Amino acid sequence: MIEYRKYRLDNGLTVLTHEAWDTPMATVNLLYNVGARDEDPQRTGFAHLFEHLMFGGTERVPDFDAVVSSLGGENNATTNNDYTNYYITLPAQGLAEALGLEADRMEGLSLTQKALEVQQRVVTEEYNQRYMNRPYGDVWLLLRPLCYTKHPYRWPTIGADIRHVSEATLDDVAAFHSRYYRADNAILAVAAPLRHEEIVRLAEQAWHCDSSPCSTDRRYASERTYPAEPEQAAARRQEVHRQVPSDAVYLAYPMCDRFGDDFRACDLLSDVLSNGKSSRFYNHLVREGSLVSGADAYITGDAGPGLMVLSAKLLEGVSVDEVVEALRHKARQLASDGVGQQELEKVLNKYENTFVYSQYKAADRAFSLCYYTWLGDTELANAEPAAYRRVDAAAMQAAAQRLFAENNENLLIINKQ
Repeated sequence: MIEYRKYRLDNGLTVLTHEAWDTPMATVNLLYNVGARDEDPQRTGFAHLFEHLMFGGTERVPDFDAVVSSLGGENNATTNNDYTNYYITLPAQGLAEALGLEADRMEGLSLTQKALEVQQRVVTEEYNQRYMNRPYGDVWLLLRPLCYTKHPYRWPTIGADIRHVSEATLDDVAAFHSRYYRADNAILAVAAPLRHEEIVRLAEQAWHCDSSPCSTDRRYASERTYPAEPEQAAARRQEVHRQVPSDAVYLAYPMCDRFGDDFRACDLLSDVLSNGKSSRFYNHLVREGSLVSGADAYITGDAGPGLMVLSAKLLEGVSVDEVVEALRHKARQLASDGVGQQELEKVLNKYENTFVYSQYKAADRAFSLCYYTWLGDTELANAEPAAYRRVDAAAMQAAAQRLFAENNENLLIINKQ
């Protein structure tokens, strides 16, 4: 149970405070409501580029990392298709300085030609190492445009074309920063061994404005309108050859968004298929079938229309068609036969255990408060397991029938060269 309070600064910044008395450390988590889906189709990769640029310093603090390190802390960031998240964890006595650092780079980031060129090179090298020169590294460069034809989820966070980043101008990135890196487009959560009143006072001090208690939820995640993805009318297939250790297959099925009635049912369906050695994929494709070295099922969890992805890496001598059919069969079996009560209880227990463990650290609790506030319901940080418990076997079977329809399939095959 995360006990928290919510405030709003006069500049529009939402602030969540959590008294974390189980640690001497403080975490400052700042989530910006901007991800790859917010990019211009001709200027993709900017959200991820900014994850790098935000560590470039300001006139007041030229070396962000050095100051955090001098305070005994660490910091990092992540970008996905929906949002960009930054955090600093450090001894609690440095909280005021950490908040000042975040306020400073939100309002005064040094965007110079030199800083841009440095990070363009860094991101290009990351693209080459992680996507081009790693086995299966380009899966999402292939799978997203196969599954999406209109929605901006059709490109990954690295971008649709790395030239969009390498050819970006200073005016391009300055406009992106001005549009999205604002207090009223961000959520701050602070977990620290301090009283709520002291934490919000420090936030007021950092941003030089007053606050007031906030009791309403704002659904940041669905405030903007994106091109609607047409309902898929027929199955799609793409086959490529790569220098990989073994053949691999990916079956992707478009599903509802994060707010859809089927979301939690689809999440549990993926666990039935592949979560642990008692899962259906492991029992029938790995252990008994000896078809694949490993198989997985997961949902992307996007705020907008997401995907259920089934994947497997083949053992030598096994045909791709045999594995594809085996994956399909296990998925469609959920639609025809459903799941038993014992199997449902098992995946519910695993989910709840994972959820509780994910909030063990104060830093994780700070992120959780930001994430669920971004979704539009902060209390889900405590109530999500109860919502999953309301999913029954009938709902899972109905979701599987909609999800695993033949026309809803996108098949990507990566053949070993």
